[in-house]
Amino acid sequence: MATFGWTRVNKPDPAEDAAVDLRGLTDPSALLTALGKVVPRYLDLADNGVLVYPACKRKPTDLLGDLRAIWEHTRLEAMRYIPMVPRQEAALLVDPARQAEMIDAFLRQQPHENTVVDFTGTAIEDYGIAIYAGLNWLNHCGAVAGADPQKFSGTLRSFRRVMVVARQWWAIDGAAERCRQLLEARERPPLVFFLLWAECTNLGREIALAAAGASLPEDALARVRSALDPEELEAKG
Repeated sequence: MATFGWTRVNKPDPAEDAAVDLRGLTDPSALLTALGKVVPRYLDLADNGVLVYPACKRKPTDLLGDLRAIWEHTRLEAMRYIPMVPRQEAALLVDPARQAEMIDAFLRQQPHENTVVDFTGTAIEDYGIAIYAGLNWLNHCGAVAGADPQKFSGTLRSFRRVMVVARQWWAIDGAAERCRQLLEARERPPLVFFLLWAECTNLGREIALAAAGASLPEDALARVRSALDPEELEAKG
């Protein structure tokens, strides 16, 4: 099982796995803050050749080339656009009182197909640009890894539908209180940040599986499919 990340062969120094600081976090504000610190470290490791980038190109013999790391780092690569927004206004992503505003702005925004983007300086517009860029990155990595095209068909449209459902959820009386209760129970209400995180998690899994290739044993495949997060793979080892 070492190839798939439950028991590491080439265990990295903690400094080489920037994503470690995201593990175990459930509070959306804490997760967003940690993301802002992790992304620059991760990109620095990639720029300096410590890690093969993008993660979907790694081989099992590469540093952090196991399936769990590829899944985790692919998600990180897609999420990196959020902390890149120049004028951060985190409430738009994590504050219940701002979700309807953010979702409405996103749904009014024209989708784009770029992974290299220019920001406007207006947070509510730039978060939309960042979200689309992250989804486009996942489409790109899916193609690089040879993932099933059906899994990535209509990615942008699919996420827009998710946002429509979320808008309906926030329009219900008592949504803010329900959100608070879910967070206290360590569950994830449809905050925009969590919606994007979930999409990046799900598509990141497909990319990691494709990168692992057809040699993945059936029992290992079942464990990956049943995991809700890459963190769970080591926990199940």
